[in-house]
Amino acid sequence: MAIPLCLRTIEETSLSMWIRDTPSLFGYWFILTIHALGMTLLVGATAVLDLRLLGVAPDLPITPLKKLYPMMWTGFWVQVISGLLLIIAFPTKALTNPVFYAKLGLIAFAMVMMARLKKRIFDDSSLNDEGMMIKGRTLAMWSFVCWIGAMVAGRFLAYTFKYLVYPDDASAKLGQFLDFISRL
Repeated sequence: MAIPLCLRTIEETSLSMWIRDTPSLFGYWFILTIHALGMTLLVGATAVLDLRLLGVAPDLPITPLKKLYPMMWTGFWVQVISGLLLIIAFPTKALTNPVFYAKLGLIAFAMVMMARLKKRIFDDSSLNDEGMMIKGRTLAMWSFVCWIGAMVAGRFLAYTFKYLVYPDDASAKLGQFLDFISRL
C-alpha cells in the first residue's frame, strides 16, 4: 500500500516538528497528558451515568446526572483538539494504522449513544428513575462497551503502528527486510 505523500508534507510542517522535537514542556508529552485529562472528563462522567443506568448505586438519583453533560462535552472537545495536535505530530503513525480508525469508529458510536441517552431519558420529564433505567439500559451498555473499546484501541496505537514517520527509501527497504527476516 502506498503511503500518501500528504502525510510527509504534514510531518515537515513547523508545527509537527515542534510538537515532536521540542524540549519545551508544552510539546508532545504535555499534549498527550491533556488528551488523557480530556478522556478522564468525558469517559469518567459517561461511565458514572452508564453504570447508574445499569443498576449500580441504586440510591443515587439519575436526574441530577444530567448535569454531567457539560463535563462530557468539555472532555470531548479537549480530546478533539489535543487529538488533532497528536495526529499532526505523527500523521503517518496514526493515519496508516487500522486500529486508529477502529478507535474513531468506537468514539463516534459512543458519542451517538451519549446524545441518544440524553434525548431518551433526560428530555422526557415524565420518567422516574426506574423508567429512565428501563429506557436507557441498552444504550448505556453499548456506550460503556464502546468507551472501553476506544480506550483499549487508543492504548494499542502505541504498539501497533507500522510507520512512526513517513518512510524514506532506506527506511522502507530496511522495514521490508526486517519483515522478511521475521517471517523466516
